[in-house]
Amino acid sequence: MAATGGSGTTAPPVCTATPHSALWATFSGKGETEEGRGGHAGAICSAMITPMELALDLAEEAAGAGEAPVGAVIVEGGRVLAAVRNSMRELADPTAHAEMLAIREALRVRGTGRLDGCDLYVTLEPCAMCAGAIAHARLRRVYYAAEDFKAGAVDNGVRLFSQPSCHHAPEVISGPGAERSEALLRRFFAGLR
Repeated sequence: MAATGGSGTTAPPVCTATPHSALWATFSGKGETEEGRGGHAGAICSAMITPMELALDLAEEAAGAGEAPVGAVIVEGGRVLAAVRNSMRELADPTAHAEMLAIREALRVRGTGRLDGCDLYVTLEPCAMCAGAIAHARLRRVYYAAEDFKAGAVDNGVRLFSQPSCHHAPEVISGPGAERSEALLRRFFAGLR
């Protein structure tokens, strides 16, 4: 899949090595830890992986919890602000998509109402709800792995960022991690049939 937006920007590696259910130290430097529902803001540890690899690991975690396998990571200058997975069933909330949860967490960590200068890595093309939130949060760049021909709203469906009414359109890069994400989605949905 070709990149949209065309900068050819390579994802910076982020630091992670421990299992996603483990306690993670934050970048705050205060020795704080955070354990949670697939959330790992500000993760620090010993092995380097890309933000998309982290998102894909979270997607696998979501599948293991019976959720649609989608993970999302928001990064600012190499710092992970949010790393979460889908939690719609767990939270009984149809808006608890990985992207929405990541945006909320990144805003909380950053302490602002916008995410300008931040990049989102997500394992599936965002839907209309998530694309709208991405535009409102003013994310700089969106990387997504697998296309969603049915419900995607970035390069498929309504193509929200291409609409004249869209007040902010991030740079979009599709395809990194697509093969792994597509395989995970196929496996998950085949198991439901």
